[in-house]
Order: sequence, then C-alpha cells, then structure tokens
Amino acid sequence: MNEAPTALIMAAGEGTRMKSSLPKVLHEVCGRPLLAWPIAAAREAGAGRVCVIVPRDQDLSEALAEGTEVIVQPEPDGTGGAVRAAADVVRESSTVLVLSGDHPLISAEIIGELVTTHRESGAAATVMTTEMEDPASYGRIIRDPSGDIERIVEAKAPGDATPEELAIREVNAGTYAFDAEALGEALSGLTNANAQGEYYLGDVLPLLRERGLRIAAYQAPDPGVNLGVNDRADLARASEVARRRILTSHMKAGVTIDDPTATWIDADVRIDPDATILPGTSLRGSTTIGGGSAIGPMTTLIDSRVGAGATVVHSYLVGCEVADEAAVGPFTYLRPDARIGEGAKAGSFVEIKNSEIGRGAKVPHLSYIGDAEVGEGSNLGASTITANYDGRSKNRTKIGKNVHTGVDTTFVAPVEVGDDAYTGAGSVITEDVPPGALGIARAEQENVEGYAAKKAKESSEAEDS
Repeated sequence: MNEAPTALIMAAGEGTRMKSSLPKVLHEVCGRPLLAWPIAAAREAGAGRVCVIVPRDQDLSEALAEGTEVIVQPEPDGTGGAVRAAADVVRESSTVLVLSGDHPLISAEIIGELVTTHRESGAAATVMTTEMEDPASYGRIIRDPSGDIERIVEAKAPGDATPEELAIREVNAGTYAFDAEALGEALSGLTNANAQGEYYLGDVLPLLRERGLRIAAYQAPDPGVNLGVNDRADLARASEVARRRILTSHMKAGVTIDDPTATWIDADVRIDPDATILPGTSLRGSTTIGGGSAIGPMTTLIDSRVGAGATVVHSYLVGCEVADEAAVGPFTYLRPDARIGEGAKAGSFVEIKNSEIGRGAKVPHLSYIGDAEVGEGSNLGASTITANYDGRSKNRTKIGKNVHTGVDTTFVAPVEVGDDAYTGAGSVITEDVPPGALGIARAEQENVEGYAAKKAKESSEAEDS
C-alpha cells in the first residue's frame, strides 16, 4: 500500500454543452488545459499516484504531465462509474482522493487541508463542501443531527431531489477523500436507480453509513473550488477568477502591474521582483521576465525570455530571448529563435527571426533580419534587409562586429561582412565584404536634364489632341 494518497481525476464527461470538437478538459484557462490544473494541484499536495479517468474515444495526452496514469471508463455512466473503472487502483491504495477534471481552481493547499481533515477525523470518507447562493444543479449535502454527512442528493434532473432538498445551499464540491478499503467495498453496492440512469459517486456515502462508518465534511474556505466548467460561459468565469489570482500573486511577490484589469498573465509565467507590467500586456506560455524590466504597454510575449532591466514596448514576441538591458520596440515582431543580446536594440517596425543580435548591436528601425548573425556593436541602418530565402532553402547572413550599414541595404544570403566594415546606402550586397572595407553595390546615377519640361510639354500636347 502507498501511504501517500492516490488521486483519481475524473475527466470522462462528454462535455456536450461546450459545443466543441475539442474535448472539454482540453480547453484552456490561463494557458493551461482545464485538466492540467487539478493534476498540478494533486502533485503539489503530495499525491503518490495521479490517475486520470478518461473516455474510451478521446486522447487527452496533451494535458497529462509526465507520470500521470490513464484509466479508461468504458461507458459514460456517471461519477460512480468513473471510480468503479479505477477499482484496481483503489485496491492498491490506502487513501484515495477523487477530483474533478473540469474544476481548475482547486489548489494544493485546499487538497492538503482535505487530506489532513480526513486523516484526523478517522472517517471512511471526507467530502469537500461549500455554500452557494444559487446551488443550481449541484448535489445537495444532507447532514445528520451530529453534523456528519448522511448523503448527497443529486439535482441534475427533475425528480433527483425534493423541493426541500433543493432549498439547501450547502453543496458537494465534487472532491473527496476516502479510505481506500472502505471505498472499494462500497463501490460494489452502487446502483443506477435514478432519473439519469447513472452511478453517482455520492451514493457510496449512505452505503458507508449503513456499515456504521463516519462521513466527515471539510468546508472549503474558497468557493472557487466548486467552479466547474460546463460551457463557454463557465470557462470565461473560471478564467477570470484564475487570472485575478495570478495577478495578485505576482503583485504580492513584488511585481508592479499598473492595471490588473487590462493585463493577462498565464499560469506558468515567471516574473522576478521589481519588474513592471504595463496595460494591454499579455504574457503567455512559459514566458519569464527578469527583475527591473518594463513590459508594455500593448505587448504580447509567448514562450519568451526577457532578462533583467530590459524594455519591451508595443511589440509581439514569440519563442525568443531578450538579454539584460536590451530594448525592444515599439512595433517590433520577434519571431522564434530571435536572440537580442545584452544592451542591444531592436527598434520600431523591425522583424527578426532565427537570428542573433550581438551585445550592444542596434537594429533601430524598418528592417527585416532573418537567419542572420549580427556582431557586437554593429549598427544596421534603416531598411536593412537580409534576403535569406532563395526559393528552395534558407541561407544565413553573417555580419561582424562594429559594422555600419547604410540605409536601404539588402544582404543576399549567403553572404558575410567582416568586422568594422561599412555598406553604402541603397546597396544590394551579393558578395562578401572584407573587414574594414566599404561595400557599395548600386546602379550609377544618371541625371536627365530638362526632363520635367519635356513631360509637361507631352502632357499639354496630349490634352490638345
């Protein structure tokens, strides 16, 4: 027997109210699939095994952390049917936690308190409850005179509960802790004699009481534990609560967020103290921000790393790195594998992808740098372009240290520019430029005298005719 609790996470619901081709538990809340939230909470709370109960016709693997076990529920026959499908795992455990895969707001702290309450009470089962102003279709908690839980009455369909039972505001949060041996025996006694024709997990509680076993309650201080997701409106509500908690956590950790109502930060984003996040900013995926950096306004970072003391203004970054003290923006697009070196600059209307901009180098404005290496201290003039695609393959441009390019320079890759070199404005560089040289490649200028008068005469004659 494993003394650490085993977590069973129910994720086999059909989710028809989402009206989506994507399984319900794969819809995201703050950058994480719904299902990933209770998995992460259970692991953080110390669960020894985490098992997800899935339907037979859905692949939920993208939401499963390494080491998560999968149990298939053969038929969609209710929460009791889900746990019955995990009977073998129950027999191999000492304490079993049952969580819902569509409840993203449950925390490791709450799960830990539930387990502690369960063990200290000596109960066969401990039910997490909460009170709601409008309980809607949530299962109602029926207590005995001593305050222990007698049973849970489902309220999903007419006939499941009486009017008196529907008036109860204390509801089942869908999270339980069980003595595994007692649960295993009770599962065999479940029936589906109800309006839905399903096996309800809550129905094991009267069976346990019939054997003289105690059913304890743990009333969660956070009503959000009961915020399940059944449709897109529920998804939006859960996202709003999760986002507010994420923002509060960062602010309490020393991050300045100017306007939390206009800032979106995913669950896996990491921000060091003294960073400032300005309005209209969205930080997504595995983004990290160093201390003292200022991000925004109106900036999106996806799976990107920004060092300490950097600034990113009015820009869009995906899968890139910005080193300490670097400056990005405004209106900059950094694509995957763009690396902006320490103290370097990627300025206004600049696009960079799969390129390294060296320490202190500058790409100030109106440029496209793709598949390139730009050396330390170089300065690329406005409208510098690396022509990296020849129609069949991508080629690299190598620009050395302390290079200065004139405005409107195009480098036709593959090409290399040596240290301390220059290029003339308007040049199309197709051959290597040696270190310290000036590369010029443009047509010789020709001035046509009297051209304006000639054009005016031609226009006048055309009008007369």
